[in-house]
Amino acid sequence: MAVVRLRAPLSELAGGKRELRLEGANVLDVLRALESEHPAIAGWILDEQKTIREHVNVFVNGEKSREETALGADDRIHVIPSISGG
Repeated sequence: MAVVRLRAPLSELAGGKRELRLEGANVLDVLRALESEHPAIAGWILDEQKTIREHVNVFVNGEKSREETALGADDRIHVIPSISGG
């Protein structure tokens, strides 16, 4: 199982959990499992086409990743929404 780390406000949508263990062969599988377990987070990370939203960054073991990035059992995934302001 990969470890997914969430930061606010995403962790708040996942019931206050900042770290979750989820199964999946690639990043997309894990993000779909995240949405399935925590429906409030649906639409915040993945868009309608089930691709990572433009304003969300996903890193696997410290490297920027995409939906098709393969995962191993000990991989760490960080989901970080971009911060904007003026």
